[in-house]
Amino acid sequence: MGTVAENIVQTLVANGVQRVYGLPGDSLNAFTEAIRVEDRMEWVHVRHEETAAFAAGAEAEMTGELAVCAGSCGPGNLHLINGLYDANRSRVPVLAIAAHIPTVEIGTNYFQETHPQELFRECSVYVEYVADPKQMPRLLEIAMRAAIEQRGVAVLVIPGDVAMAEIADDRRRIIRRSHSTTVPLPMHLLEAADVLNHARTVTILGGAGTAGAHAEVLAVAERLGAPIVHAMRGKEHLEHDNPYDVGMTGLLGFASGFRAMSDADAVLLLGTDFPYPQFYPDAQYVQVDIRGAQIGRRHPVDVALVGGVGETLQALLPHLEQKDDRHLKDAQKHYAKTREKLDDLASPARKGQPVHPQHLARRISELAADDAVFIPDVGSPVVYASRYLTMNGRRRMLGSFNHGSMANAVPQAIGVLAQDRTRQTVTLSGDGGVTMLLGDLLALTQNRLPAKIVVFNNSSLNFVDLEMKAAGLVPFATELENPSLAGVAEAMGIKGIRVEDSAGVDAALTEAFAHDGPVLVDVVCDSQELTIPPSIAFEQAKGFALYAIRTVLSGRGDELLDLARTNWRQLF
Repeated sequence: MGTVAENIVQTLVANGVQRVYGLPGDSLNAFTEAIRVEDRMEWVHVRHEETAAFAAGAEAEMTGELAVCAGSCGPGNLHLINGLYDANRSRVPVLAIAAHIPTVEIGTNYFQETHPQELFRECSVYVEYVADPKQMPRLLEIAMRAAIEQRGVAVLVIPGDVAMAEIADDRRRIIRRSHSTTVPLPMHLLEAADVLNHARTVTILGGAGTAGAHAEVLAVAERLGAPIVHAMRGKEHLEHDNPYDVGMTGLLGFASGFRAMSDADAVLLLGTDFPYPQFYPDAQYVQVDIRGAQIGRRHPVDVALVGGVGETLQALLPHLEQKDDRHLKDAQKHYAKTREKLDDLASPARKGQPVHPQHLARRISELAADDAVFIPDVGSPVVYASRYLTMNGRRRMLGSFNHGSMANAVPQAIGVLAQDRTRQTVTLSGDGGVTMLLGDLLALTQNRLPAKIVVFNNSSLNFVDLEMKAAGLVPFATELENPSLAGVAEAMGIKGIRVEDSAGVDAALTEAFAHDGPVLVDVVCDSQELTIPPSIAFEQAKGFALYAIRTVLSGRGDELLDLARTNWRQLF
């Protein structure tokens, strides 16, 4: 005999779960007590439940295994929701324990009462309420199986009194991920081959679904003479050791990726959910995805292939005819020119001037470990990460790339380091992002996690500022009045380093990466730097013109001079 909470913890331990991220609360008392007395389970204490969910999602993405977070009733588990949305949209297996108010009070508008089953339904693949102790062992198994097999979030809603109740059923089932191969029917492979063989030019766009299929993608690219464009989540899987890679397209990408897509008669989409329809050219499309429901969601397709990318390409390759490499060579030449221009933009700023963020991102890449984990905050750091971080097959890059939440970087670093404190983990944090969940810098010190936090400090919500300018608006409410973030870090027990010009970048990064403990490098970056997309639409150009006119009329014309002074180098 034991409590429901003890059964949960013992089942998790039996399934290899080693830690739970969360904040304690009275409705979680039985659960945290069960963890306290279990030496094989660690409680990773954070300062905000949103951080707990982000951290669990990051651990799951790093390991591919189930990760767990917990929140107390009402506001406690409600705070989990943003990180759970991110984990679910990133398709990583996470189990969330959502404590609930006492069973007898449910439905009475009791203190802290919410309806968790409804709240979590949209950000999960499975959510269920445990009303009776006898339900728990089976519901826990179902929840774990759903999270693992569907690669998403499962939520168990458990009143505190149910968690404390005695349970006679002490079974602890082991849930193992099933492994299977999914390959399209031969007739569909022949249809795809017919489209690709008859197309004059083919471009490949690959995403996160290409993980583990690097060799197969390159073999098809060689056969088709196809340049490879990668989406953000495909970068770590496709960029390395790849002579066919021509970069990214989309808002975060650059000209060569956009050009390679635009010049294609046919596009082969591989495991990608690239969301921006305006960057899909008018062409024929063959799409490969293990999830059939994803196919055609972003652009109509001519042939749908439901299957794993690696095994599908293996089956498709024998049916593909060898193409010449003219399209590929044109794309490679354009990529070389684009890469040269991007590298020019990553030059140091003049003495005494704020650091160019491109230069900071490139030096992070060049000075970081060969197996570093990079985590950019949503906003302009993601742009610089996409353009300047170099993947090599050992490095990883995580982020809120589907959900697009600010403040993801430090919480995700907690999840990476909690499961491997020896892995160099570097965030590219925005000043807006790092201050949004500022309290969880304390989670780094309390849990002794040696994160390297590099802050692109431009005293603004920089990407929002750019979006307003592109829409023809004078930026409003985007300025941030920041203290010395290095000083704040020092007050929290974290080594703080302040950098105010390019001359100090290398020394600061070298010191930070060598330090045995958490570090925050506070880098003053130019707030007027433009992150220009690969193709400027007419509406964007018109927007910038309207912004210029409105800025002058509002008496802020000096901003235009600063903008021109910073970005003239992007125009030549």
